Amino acid sequence: MKHKPYGPYEKFIKRPQDFICALLAIIVLSPVLLVVAILVRIKLGSPVLFTQERPGKDGKIFKLYKFRTMLPPKEGVIDPAQDAARLTPFGKKLRASSLDELPELFNMLKGDMSVVGPRPLLVQYLERYNEHQARRHEVRPGFTGLAQVHGRNAISWEEKFDWDVKYVDHITFLGDWKIIFGTVKTVLKKEGINNAEAATMTEFMGTPEK
Repeated sequence: MKHKPYGPYEKFIKRPQDFICALLAIIVLSPVLLVVAILVRIKLGSPVLFTQERPGKDGKIFKLYKFRTMLPPKEGVIDPAQDAARLTPFGKKLRASSLDELPELFNMLKGDMSVVGPRPLLVQYLERYNEHQARRHEVRPGFTGLAQVHGRNAISWEEKFDWDVKYVDHITFLGDWKIIFGTVKTVLKKEGINNAEAATMTEFMGTPEK
């Protein structure tokens, strides 16, 4: 189903607002970006940035930027079972503070992402979504979203996707800023950082049909 902008805000204001917010954040937080980059280089080595292909609006693939929080995988093979061992104490602190996600500000400048929207997930999940869940890709992915202020990684995938689709259907100026301030509160309280079953969120394998 083709997404129709919810109103003038989504159609005319949201993208320019994203660009301005990202640009101002990069300028203001440039000292923080520099310090974190230096610390990642010292504690985790090179490369400083973690890049990975993620699906954006309409499933279009883009490169997501984040600061590294993990040691390289053994033998170069990424295995979710290794995540706990690869995630260092320093990496945990970066994730708890969400500082690892600051490079996504450049994704926002490029137009790959929005400040608020469904989080960009893995490419392989595209074929695992049901019709309802796939609607999360009708809009640009976001730095934060409804799911991030309603449990983050502590809720199930299905709950996350329900929040994402709810956002897709109700994008408003006040709603976006409510999510932004809610995200600041969640990060400061360090809520929902990890999933109960793993060091990171468990892999989404699809929702069984009822």
